[in-house]
Amino acid sequence: MDLRNQQHGTLPNPENEYVVLVQPDDELVITVSSVVPEATAAYNLPMENPAIRSMLRSTTQPRSQTYIVDDKGCIMLPVLGRMTVKGKTTSQIADEITAMVAQNVKDPYVRVDIVNFGVDVMGEVRAPQRVHTTRQKYTVLDALAQCGDLTEYGERENVIVIRTEDGKREFHRLNLNSSDVFNSPYFYLKQNDIVYVEPNQIRIDNSKYNQNNAFKLSVISTVVSSVSVIASLVIALTR
Repeated sequence: MDLRNQQHGTLPNPENEYVVLVQPDDELVITVSSVVPEATAAYNLPMENPAIRSMLRSTTQPRSQTYIVDDKGCIMLPVLGRMTVKGKTTSQIADEITAMVAQNVKDPYVRVDIVNFGVDVMGEVRAPQRVHTTRQKYTVLDALAQCGDLTEYGERENVIVIRTEDGKREFHRLNLNSSDVFNSPYFYLKQNDIVYVEPNQIRIDNSKYNQNNAFKLSVISTVVSSVSVIASLVIALTR
């Protein structure tokens, strides 16, 4: 279904199929709490300033320290020790920690968040950049909006999402004018995805025109310089 030809309708929602899995070098904030705060204090990292790597120069407020997932996909938790988190959702990690803490604390509550979720947006957008979000359900439309949307030269029917999983780099083309985009597994972005908006034909033609003009100008400049040198030599020899 082409959205440009529709006045109204119901769009598919792929949200239930979308999951973000924790990977090495992810940065996690894990908070363990209960009705009696003293009972879970030992399970939390101490407050520190600064805490998150991306905020080293931008904050002076104390914050909870973060866990950096190592190359083997593990983190080291206070009291509980080493835990493998690679390939798990934040909910699964929270459930596992809750079960372990519950052996010693009544009704613990555990919250796990990924705080370094970022994607690179390039090509024909108004403000190409690496964008960060604290949301785990983050779509290609969210990323484009955060970069000021496409320029007038952006090809809405050919937006490329590049993703690396298990050491393999794959890409997929999205048509933002079609409702099928909502069914794509690339509609919701994952950590370190790259979103590239290809230029339309007008931009490509303008680029070729500018390159041709630059080449012609370079040739003319070279010819003029050569003629000037030759003229100088002739004048010098005829004196």
